[in-house]
Amino acid sequence: MSTANVKPIPEGMHSITPHLVCTNAAGAIEFYKKAFGAEEMARLPMPDGRIAHALLQIGDSKLMLTDEMPECQSLSPSSLKGSPVTLHLYVPNADAAFERAVAAGAKVRMPPADMFWGDRYGVVEDPNGHVWSIAHHQRDVAPQDMAAAMQRECA
Repeated sequence: MSTANVKPIPEGMHSITPHLVCTNAAGAIEFYKKAFGAEEMARLPMPDGRIAHALLQIGDSKLMLTDEMPECQSLSPSSLKGSPVTLHLYVPNADAAFERAVAAGAKVRMPPADMFWGDRYGVVEDPNGHVWSIAHHQRDVAPQDMAAAMQRECA
């Protein structure tokens, strides 16, 4: 197999791609299909039934995921007692996407609200413990106005 024409970043991929570790990757795939309209692009099952690698498309972005593999130091938010990472998802209608995620089994962390930076924004936790912020942009806010609003909101 020739490597002469291989692109360093594969076609359709971006420089940064989230790669999630899940306690139940197959269930996560189904959740992301229901909650976010994900399309499954690839799945590589292991002989023991765990998923070694899966690739999903959500909107114009890719998402990789795998089952938890403690033997490889690959742990999920459940094993780590939470995650410091939030995945941010821009959609055409944050309220509709939020409700769809909750109907699919997400836990509400913060209901959608109009935010000082100009987004309609809410936060959910998926069944595998990953945190998703869901937003649509409503208005452009000048940096100085955003800073002033943040001072009022966070004071």
